Amino acid sequence: MLLDRHHAALVLVDYQARLMPVIQDADRIVRHALFLAEVARALGVPVWGTEQNPEALGPNDARVAAACDETLPKMHFSAVPDGLLEAVRARRPGVRQLVMAGCEAHVCLMQTALEAQAGGLQVVVVAEACGSRRAEDKALALQRMAAAGIVLASADMVAFEWLRACTDPAFREVLALIKARP
Repeated sequence: MLLDRHHAALVLVDYQARLMPVIQDADRIVRHALFLAEVARALGVPVWGTEQNPEALGPNDARVAAACDETLPKMHFSAVPDGLLEAVRARRPGVRQLVMAGCEAHVCLMQTALEAQAGGLQVVVVAEACGSRRAEDKALALQRMAAAGIVLASADMVAFEWLRACTDPAFREVLALIKARP
């Protein structure tokens, strides 16, 4: 399966400011998420954020919040029971693919990815933009999602698949974003 930006949405799960200090490699993970959002914005892919129990855990990191077109507050660990799929489909009719990343990888991200897949969407998880408190939990979540048929990818893979060709009008803009990555 190749990614198709015309039928995709990006979902950034729970990069909440109060949570991020306990996430391993949080700064790096947020940078990868922001890169994905910049690429999505350059290519017209809608960007969704989710926030787990925002009254208790607070909002997303301000940079992530600013990069999202819309943010869905949720009380379930998965964003699906709180209306994610309906909201994405209302904004982008014909969506078939969700590119996802987030925290904690073994809880909210994994449950959202598995339920989105069960809801009929092709799900791609960008591993380098996901985090958990413990590396072991992240690794097991990635293993479990892959075993369930969720595709694991890098941020560069997503960018180049969404572009498809160097003749794309947004190629130079996206290439500059790629070259600016550490």
